[in-house]
Amino acid sequence: MTVDPRAALDRLIAALDAHLDAVAARRGEDDPAVDQAYDVLADAFEVYDEALAVTYAEATPFYLGEDDEDDDYDDEDEDERDDDESDRADESDDDLDGLSDQDLETLVDPEKG
Repeated sequence: MTVDPRAALDRLIAALDAHLDAVAARRGEDDPAVDQAYDVLADAFEVYDEALAVTYAEATPFYLGEDDEDDDYDDEDEDERDDDESDRADESDDDLDGLSDQDLETLVDPEKG
């Protein structure tokens, strides 16, 4: 079933308005009305994006990330690996301090030594 892009756009605009209203009227950190408006907005966006793709072979410049809590842990693990790698690189640089230019050249091209 193909959705008319104009109808999908109208639904998306209405979902944006409803989301803004829910956020402005928020009652606490975990207001279910905001969560519901968020879900409706995400769904309306996906329908609009799909309608553009099917009808005009076009896409919006937006991306909805996966709402998966496991992704947060993956990002933290990756950040820790990046820190470890940069720490090792810093330590390697420290090992080169005090070497003469000729010694450094020999490390880069052992045939010159």
